[in-house]
Amino acid sequence: MVAFMYSHSLQSVKVCSGGQLVSSRGEYPTRILRKNTPCVVSACIPKLHKDLSLQSPEVGMLLDSVKWDDKGLAVAIAQNVDTGAILMQGFVNRGALATAISSRKATFYSRSRSQLWTKGETSLNFINIHDIFLDCDRDSIIYLGTPDGPSCHTGAETCYYTSAFDFLKNSQDGESKMALTTLYSLESTISQRKAELADPQIGKPSWTKRLLTDDKLLCSKIREEADELCRTLEEKEDKLRTASEMADVLYHAMVLLGLRDVKAEEVLQVLRQRFSQSGVEEKESRKP
Repeated sequence: MVAFMYSHSLQSVKVCSGGQLVSSRGEYPTRILRKNTPCVVSACIPKLHKDLSLQSPEVGMLLDSVKWDDKGLAVAIAQNVDTGAILMQGFVNRGALATAISSRKATFYSRSRSQLWTKGETSLNFINIHDIFLDCDRDSIIYLGTPDGPSCHTGAETCYYTSAFDFLKNSQDGESKMALTTLYSLESTISQRKAELADPQIGKPSWTKRLLTDDKLLCSKIREEADELCRTLEEKEDKLRTASEMADVLYHAMVLLGLRDVKAEEVLQVLRQRFSQSGVEEKESRKP
């Protein structure tokens, strides 16, 4: 049967054997698992317990549970499983959602062409689905996945690069920027500072630029900040101090990543791939 795992407002589609729905608290017959039952939801499960066909009763059960509008549609949002970036938004009908579940590719319904379409079918920039979530009202869907390339038809990484507040401040300013979370805003700033190193330096360089041009200084700061983070545990300092020291470690580590041309997304991909592997197994699998 289809297993719905609920975390307040988000419900993850899972499939298990034995004809029962599974939550983190055990197995429940289908008839007693109700909407908004709280339980733990994993970030992503790369593989389902079994393959799903478009005609399977499990898929039919799921499709019947969605609140389709009067045109038989629901909103579907594609989100990057590693960065959290909202990639694009479209609409799905029963066929599109069923196809997405079966193919593991983000599939939508074109209202203008009245047909299904899969993101990447012409550009090859597919969005590979790791999980699918339904909201608490069951009328909105998230495709959680990894994109093979830019998600916007303009060539942008996502379709969301126009800030309403920037537009209101200066409607003539055509500059665009990605809707970035805190971590990726930091990565973007470090990248800008690195690019500016090619320009003539006027005045005193920023701390980030100093770190980018001095490997010894950068490594010494990472070691120093990591030690200070550990001392918050050893000396039983308060939580705010721990958060502050972790921010220092993260910032300096991000500078090193920028210097090495390693994206934070690459690090998160490695972490995600380790979810289903024990720490002992992961260490033994590393190359000597």
